[in-house]
Amino acid sequence: MVGYDPRAKDAPLSPEEAALAGSAAGMVTRALISPFDVIKIRFQLQIERVSSQKPEGKYSGIFQACRCIYKEEGLSAFWKGHIPAQLLSVAFGAVQFASFEFLTEVVHKTTSYDSQTAGVHFVCGGLAACSATVFCQPLDTLRTRFAAQGEPKIYMNLRHAVFTMWRSEGALTFYRGLSPTLMAVFPYAGLQFFFYNVFKKMLAPAPNAKNSGGNLQSLLSGSGAGMISKTITYPFDLFKKRLQVGGFEEARLRFGEVRTYKGLLDCTSQIAKEEGLRGFFKGLSPSLLKAALSTGFTFFWYEFFLDLMRDLKERRINRIPQDPKQR
Repeated sequence: MVGYDPRAKDAPLSPEEAALAGSAAGMVTRALISPFDVIKIRFQLQIERVSSQKPEGKYSGIFQACRCIYKEEGLSAFWKGHIPAQLLSVAFGAVQFASFEFLTEVVHKTTSYDSQTAGVHFVCGGLAACSATVFCQPLDTLRTRFAAQGEPKIYMNLRHAVFTMWRSEGALTFYRGLSPTLMAVFPYAGLQFFFYNVFKKMLAPAPNAKNSGGNLQSLLSGSGAGMISKTITYPFDLFKKRLQVGGFEEARLRFGEVRTYKGLLDCTSQIAKEEGLRGFFKGLSPSLLKAALSTGFTFFWYEFFLDLMRDLKERRINRIPQDPKQR
């Protein structure tokens, strides 16, 4: 179980151990789910309706988008922006899980609340994700720019993108979309940790069970938590993506209509007026698939690496008293 557990037999995690496990989980998960992220971003940025029955824009469905991207840009296009995305995942995972373990421990030691309740996990998970978001927002903006551009490329590499954006748009451009991001990330991450806690307890085996199936429980619990939390908070993710590509209209012309937004309220108003309620949920299908895989794998790998570190630590401790005797 993630979070500080006063009833656990093992010693509590250090911030360094939580950060290492979180960054490793983020790195492995990012490599696996990158194609879904690229498709989701393309759908979110398309002004025209995304519909396979009445296609209006460049992309009309998941499989059509896959074929189109592969035909026009090659297989590597599904990993566009992978370097900033990988940096984002490693940094975000480290900050989020280290903060979460720290906050749950603080709650247990300074309040009367049980650190393993779903409500505590909601609050601590949301706060941990907000701290990670502020730290990692520039990397998220870079990832979105790379995933959004087609051919010919506007940015040749990460260094070129940073210098070009800094020179032409200023330092604050790296924090475009931060307001809707923070508004979305607190409930999104909070609900992830909340439902992960709930599902993990629901799927917990009987005390006498021989095979706990812990890894499968983590995967299933994380997948369910990811899908529910993503559906509830999805419109904010779409607002963030639309705002992040502001000033990047030139690269978006070949994908269809382009809009410029003055801020969050203007973005919300224009989408509601031109695209209707469905416009707030463009790209939800690949996003749900991505959320299930991403959240499931993140918790799966996080607990996997924690167990691995605990085993290595236990072996090292057990080996120490044996050395003098062996001599």
